[in-house]
Amino acid sequence: MECIKGKFKQMIFESDNGYKVGLFRIKEASKGMKDFENKVITFTGYFAMVNNEDYYDLTGNYIFNERYGNQFQVSSYEREEPKGKDAVIDFLSSSLVKGCGEKTAISIVDVLGEDALTLIKNDYQELLKVPGISEVKARRIYNSIVKYQSTDEIIVNLKKLGFTINEALAILNKWGESSLEIVNKDIYSLIDIIDFNKLDKVFLGMKEADSHERVLACIIESFKRLSFKNGDTYLYEEEIFSNLRNEFKIFITEDELDTYLDELIRKKEIIVKDKYLFLKEYYDEEEDIALNLELIARHSKTKVDNFTALIAGIEEEDKVKYNTDQKKAIKNALTNRISIITGGPGTGKTTIINSIVKLYIRIHNLNYKDIINEIALLAPTGRAAKKLSDSTGLGAMTIHRYLKWNKEKNEFQINEYNKNYHKLIIVDETSMIDTYLFDSLLKGIGHNITLVLVGDANQLPSVGPGLILNDLIDSDMFTHTTLEQIYRQSENSYIPILAKEIKEHNLREGFDMQTDDYNFMIASGLAIKEMIRKICIMSREKGLTEEDIQILAPMYKGENGIDNLNVLLQEIFNPKDKNKKEIKVGDVIYREHDKVLQLVNDPDNNIFNGDIGYISSIDTIMNPKKKEVFTIDFDGNEVIYTKEDLINIKHAYAISIHKSQGSEFAHVIMPISKNYYKMLYNKLIYTGVSRAKKSLVVIGEMESFIMAVNNDYSTNRKTYLKTQLVNKFINNEHTTL
Repeated sequence: MECIKGKFKQMIFESDNGYKVGLFRIKEASKGMKDFENKVITFTGYFAMVNNEDYYDLTGNYIFNERYGNQFQVSSYEREEPKGKDAVIDFLSSSLVKGCGEKTAISIVDVLGEDALTLIKNDYQELLKVPGISEVKARRIYNSIVKYQSTDEIIVNLKKLGFTINEALAILNKWGESSLEIVNKDIYSLIDIIDFNKLDKVFLGMKEADSHERVLACIIESFKRLSFKNGDTYLYEEEIFSNLRNEFKIFITEDELDTYLDELIRKKEIIVKDKYLFLKEYYDEEEDIALNLELIARHSKTKVDNFTALIAGIEEEDKVKYNTDQKKAIKNALTNRISIITGGPGTGKTTIINSIVKLYIRIHNLNYKDIINEIALLAPTGRAAKKLSDSTGLGAMTIHRYLKWNKEKNEFQINEYNKNYHKLIIVDETSMIDTYLFDSLLKGIGHNITLVLVGDANQLPSVGPGLILNDLIDSDMFTHTTLEQIYRQSENSYIPILAKEIKEHNLREGFDMQTDDYNFMIASGLAIKEMIRKICIMSREKGLTEEDIQILAPMYKGENGIDNLNVLLQEIFNPKDKNKKEIKVGDVIYREHDKVLQLVNDPDNNIFNGDIGYISSIDTIMNPKKKEVFTIDFDGNEVIYTKEDLINIKHAYAISIHKSQGSEFAHVIMPISKNYYKMLYNKLIYTGVSRAKKSLVVIGEMESFIMAVNNDYSTNRKTYLKTQLVNKFINNEHTTL
């Protein structure tokens, strides 16, 4: 960290949340910045009100920004009180102090001296000693001084409590002069701008752990954490009781918990239905989904004349032959307002999407402009959207991008007040969509539409709460076509058959026998890494690269975990080379040409959670200190990362089965070991197997594989959407418009 002292010279950019970019003239500096004394530099950081006349002490780092060049990145700051007659006069006559020009400022200092500001803050009536200053004018001057300096005092006090400057400014921007009062009286109300763990830590530094307001806040937080951990949209009281004890060390009785829950119910923060407890937002989301789907379904069905002739034309054009179920799925999609198409790998879902789009264009005689305005192809992940785009020849995008997600505010700009009005919306990989995202999508589109939901109901459910695809199917309120017939790549291909057997918990005898596209290699847990190493080396000798091969594992930690496997695989696919630059971050080495995985959504750069890219270059840039920047290529989209940004990526030679959803890989290697026991269950194994297109190698213990196939752990999510759908469609006497 470096320290500099000086004055703000000019503001270049200022945002609503206090972020500022500008020029700063340095008067004094710490050792690393000595060369910049009496020079002007660019700064960035979060500030409250600042005054060009005051001196400020800034603490931070002088860094290189690949887009904007050298900048002093401010982490904290303090304003110096004006010292000396001239400085006090300058401050009083500045635009910050209302009702006080230079002449009045000189008079004040002549009468009250250099301590004028302190005297005025203590008692505004001191100003009445100055000739020509009235009661009204004195109060205006006093209020300006107090308002300006109280901002600094609030920030200082918030920092003393443990908040960072960014957090303090976020609180100040929302609550102004009431900030400290809010923190003392209702700190957990800041949850929309400050992380709960931080708020809880600050609270515990001020009050007792079992304080009334903390218990209420921890009940709400328990709902959120348990819901995300288990995927539930409602909970039972005993789950809350247990979590309060285990996670927050709150030891209240069951009767006391009932009292707290009654209070939250009265406040409408919690809703009770059929003895189930809901966070209001989760209940509302499922209710809104049911309402919007019912409003879409109210519109009359669409008639398609000459369907048989039309589908025959597509078959001839694309050199395909659809089976009865596939034709039924296509027709249902074109005629019903809402339809669902599900099927496992090899059943032709992607082909059917392509046909639906082609027929819709022909039926409605759309030109290119019409296609852009009327058809939206969506998926939850970037790779799934790319696959959808490649199969149709049309642009597809992630749901987040379609709804114009604002990363800073965590809000969708396309919403119930600002809708998109496409007429055909096809959503692929629907099993990955959680309740919040599906609710947001339905709010952002019109009701007079054709909505086609495509997915595999046997894959892993969404990361967030909900079981959308399964609940829609189980409600029996929508036309649903299941694709069962599997189209093998050869008579001796087994991947799609194995996926079906896993889904049905019915592995055939000899499932470990080698076929054209599948091999089960028996190995103990200790031998798995060595076997993966040998297979990858042999694959490289046959001309396959890391782009062709994907290792999918259930867990990150452990001997055969993803982290260890990536170290091994990096040395096989991208070994150390004097011609390749590399850098070590913690225990991880990042090297040019490394295969990496994006971990978070970043719509500004058009990259999303689960996208795979390659480090095309690592460049060292000199400023007062060395700075490394990484260029990562995501299918032609080159994105610049700094060392600090690497928290958002991991090596991707091996990735989790969860992260593989929405993707397909030519050749998949999947280790299975009892060491993964916490993650060995049917939907996980099914999802991993169904990612493979050309070949699949399973390495590990046969008994662990069989155990996983027979373990239905992930199917037990508690959701209420099915009930909400029945209530809306049946109890509301569903009618067609």
